Amino acid sequence: MAKKSSSPKKQSSSKVSTLAGKILSGSKKATVADSKKLAASVLSQDETKGQKK
Repeated sequence: MAKKSSSPKKQSSSKVSTLAGKILSGSKKATVADSKKLAASVLSQDETKGQKK
């Protein structure tokens, strides 16, 4: 059985993590720009690059 390559895991920046925490705690209301920033972060970490069937 072939071994998976152990590439480094992608991780959100502390700025994006702080933004997400503030929005989830209710101390900040998400703007459209915030939503786009969070979505971009999630998509950049997607290792499967697309929907699974």
